[in-house]
Amino acid sequence: MQTVKRLPRSSTPPLSSPPTTPPSPSSLDMNDLPEDLIANVLSFTGPRESCRLAAVSATFWSASLSDTVWERFLPPDILSVLSRAAANEKNDSSHSGSTKKDLFLRLCDHPVLIDGGRKSFSLDKRSGKKCYMISSRDLYIIWGDTPRYWKWISDPDSRFGEVAELVGVCWLEVKGTIPTSMLSPSTLYTAYLVFRAPHGAYGFDYQPVEVSVGLSGDEKVVRSVYLDAGMERRRRLQVVAAEGAPRRLLGGFGRFSPRGSRVIGFHSPAPSAVADEGIGHRGAAERGNGVCPKERKDGWFEVELGDFFTKEGVEGELLEMYVAEVKGGNWKGGLLVQGIEIRPKEGK
Repeated sequence: MQTVKRLPRSSTPPLSSPPTTPPSPSSLDMNDLPEDLIANVLSFTGPRESCRLAAVSATFWSASLSDTVWERFLPPDILSVLSRAAANEKNDSSHSGSTKKDLFLRLCDHPVLIDGGRKSFSLDKRSGKKCYMISSRDLYIIWGDTPRYWKWISDPDSRFGEVAELVGVCWLEVKGTIPTSMLSPSTLYTAYLVFRAPHGAYGFDYQPVEVSVGLSGDEKVVRSVYLDAGMERRRRLQVVAAEGAPRRLLGGFGRFSPRGSRVIGFHSPAPSAVADEGIGHRGAAERGNGVCPKERKDGWFEVELGDFFTKEGVEGELLEMYVAEVKGGNWKGGLLVQGIEIRPKEGK
């Protein structure tokens, strides 16, 4: 019988064996990662997230400035859109020699006039989604070319060359349209009527108007909003007045007690801080849903017309936005209409 000799065990492991001790996570340095790799990762985040991650390290900060990152945040058809800019804005909007981040931030803060100055284009700083404002000259306004009812004037505070001034009508009807293919896909948009009343409007304080947003040819949900720009100011004044108002005691006591005093009895509620002229006790709740005008940073007012979700890969659809007051029959005037703005819904 043949005897098999055992070889002595070597203390050196084979070359193909993995290391017995993996590197400690604490020994990894983020600065050792290639900058182009970090830039590629940041491009899959968003503008806001990329700026926050820039604080991780010097390498992350340098990578966050890369054109690889910010080109991803710009719309794919950005060059096509900017080619429609007004001649005097093409050089500014193209930013020849600047970085993609410079171009992104400029389009967020400085809307570009396109289509002969009848629309403006900008980007949403949080998401990079497209935003448009359709000028009043590009809207369909009933009797808009009749000076007795509407006038076209220049306004230094408008981004457009002219705005529509409502002289006085009893039939108000304004409609705007935009192809959905111009908007960013898979995005929830909100449309706003942008206006103001520098010399005081009339006929809108007690009379709501009907608004809707939807595809052309489809049935739309109609809701009521108010165009009284002074409504919010009056509501704030009523809040102040209500906070200092006395509280009445019920049950035959027949006297008043200051707010906060400890008098035994059944307290009736103080005058409602949300009650407003022409709105009633539903004012604050409806304002939260966008039915009352809200002042913008540029000094104009806006009121929500409705929401619309853009689908991916859909062509040939036309989005319609509608504002009308044709039922009350009362005369109204004094508004300056800058246009209708469409931008991604806040918080979405």
